[in-house]
Amino acid sequence: MSTTTATPGDTIPVAPDVGGTRTDIEPERPSWGPLVVLLAGVFITTLDFFIVNVAIPATQSDLGASAAAIQWVVAGYGLALAALLITAGRLGDILGRRRMYMVGMALFTVSSAACGLAGNPEALIAARVVQGASAALLMPQVLGIVNIVYTGATRARAFVAYSLTIGLAGVFGQLIGGGLIEIDLFGMDWRSIYWINVPVGVAALLLTRRLVPESRGSGGTRLDVGGVVLVTAAMVAVVLPLVQGREQGWPLWTWLSLAAGPVLLGGFVAHQHRLRRRSGAPLVDLAMFRERSFSAGLGVVLAYQLTTASFFLVLALYLQMGHGMSALDSGLLFVTLGAGYFAGATQATRITARLGRQTIALGALLTAVGYGILAATVAATGVTGSVGLLVPGLVVSGLGMGVALAPMSAVVLAGVTARYAAAASGVLNTAQQVGNALGVALIGIVFYGALDSGASPNDYAHAFTWALIPLVACCTGTALLVQRLPRPAEAPETADV
Repeated sequence: MSTTTATPGDTIPVAPDVGGTRTDIEPERPSWGPLVVLLAGVFITTLDFFIVNVAIPATQSDLGASAAAIQWVVAGYGLALAALLITAGRLGDILGRRRMYMVGMALFTVSSAACGLAGNPEALIAARVVQGASAALLMPQVLGIVNIVYTGATRARAFVAYSLTIGLAGVFGQLIGGGLIEIDLFGMDWRSIYWINVPVGVAALLLTRRLVPESRGSGGTRLDVGGVVLVTAAMVAVVLPLVQGREQGWPLWTWLSLAAGPVLLGGFVAHQHRLRRRSGAPLVDLAMFRERSFSAGLGVVLAYQLTTASFFLVLALYLQMGHGMSALDSGLLFVTLGAGYFAGATQATRITARLGRQTIALGALLTAVGYGILAATVAATGVTGSVGLLVPGLVVSGLGMGVALAPMSAVVLAGVTARYAAAASGVLNTAQQVGNALGVALIGIVFYGALDSGASPNDYAHAFTWALIPLVACCTGTALLVQRLPRPAEAPETADV
């Protein structure tokens, strides 16, 4: 891949083999300023996916919300995010990735304020849906910009920072949310988890135009509206029943919706093939899937993401419902998981230099070992033992997460050329979100299926132990899927990881 350097303000097309237009590119010794601004957006949008769970009891009490309404406060964000990621990636290619990042950040900031001002459940749900859509607009642009602006070892460090940011936002979301509610700044109570986004968003917007380079992809300047409709419908058909099905007892509509998902996805693929044969501008150029690091890598991402959000959920339920811990106290225990994650992620580049793609397999197996330690500990002690006994398993689990996730995005996107950068990032982020939704649904079935109707504290220990078993299986399966990834000799770009 050829590169061109310039100072901010210049507009320089990249060499033809890249197939896109890059502007405002950093010097040959790139600044980390653009990455810091981009990761601010990644952090707050990921944080909002997890932090809301902590505020559910206070939100429900204050707004007089029903259980169904509260479910939509959580689900509305994830559904809008998953449904729009691919479209947002293509919009970045067409209109400019920095521009779409700024639009997404501006909307996210405004919708966060709307969440904080909501006076009834309906207003909060609507604002949460806009939040999710805003997050979808900005998230694919981050990897798209990083994949173009940074190269070689610098790109590898940028990808590690990206993965570390997502992991820390997820791991510490409960701690941050519990702390904000406990402090009760200006009497805002649960509303503070939304207001905290406003100053971060404003600062990021002010710095983005100054620090972040603009870039676009090639392949036409028209949006494939038919593709947008089909892929959005397919994502909604899959994700909506997953986020609502268990709470509603899996009615007929959920199964019909799940059955319609693959049909709609097949229609989308056929539409993309037809558009490409006619020299149109498809929403997703399927040529990117010819790169085995990308197509096989998506399977790895999907398999591993089945375990992350679902683990955070069942762990929080076990700690709060089983051990009776407060949101803040259980969040403090999550710090041990975060410590392991931080240690693993910071060492991932060094490990990847020696093991390459097998670093992901190593991380997945370490995660499986951590889950196994937790299962054995909880099975032996239930809720009678000290929560301190969970620390070894949490540290090992976090270590595995850090080692596995830090190089994952870089490995998957290694063979993707700049012309597909944002679109491929949208597909990758979609796989992550669908994996999260699938994991929560499937592990939720196991967890809640193991609970007795009375749901005593020991029942939660029993359910947590059973939920860890398929998580171990998913991590082991991830390690096996890694073997499908090409070796570095087959994909020279992985040298950049």
